[in-house]
Amino acid sequence: MSRFSLHDLAGIIDARAASGGEASYTRKLLDKGPEHCAKKFGEEAVETLIAAVGTNRDHLIAESADALFHLLVLLKSRGVRLEEVEAALEGRTGMSGLEEKAARKRD
Repeated sequence: MSRFSLHDLAGIIDARAASGGEASYTRKLLDKGPEHCAKKFGEEAVETLIAAVGTNRDHLIAESADALFHLLVLLKSRGVRLEEVEAALEGRTGMSGLEEKAARKRD
């Protein structure tokens, strides 16, 4: 069984962003601009939160997938690559989460 990764999804989003026409939901989102993409991500994030407090594990998984997709589309709409987000996360691994939060408050 192959593993599907966020990089695979980001590649699909890149390909669909480069395509034209009405056949691509991704292209339609991007054509509406970053503000629309942000709104869609927010909607999916809220749906994920609601699913998280419920008891249906499959629903949480499905909503999480929607949220991740829409986050990657939002990043694409702003020209931010997944690798850049990963680098930011990697930079935070040298300290505990509490230390990292405290450092942000000093900045």
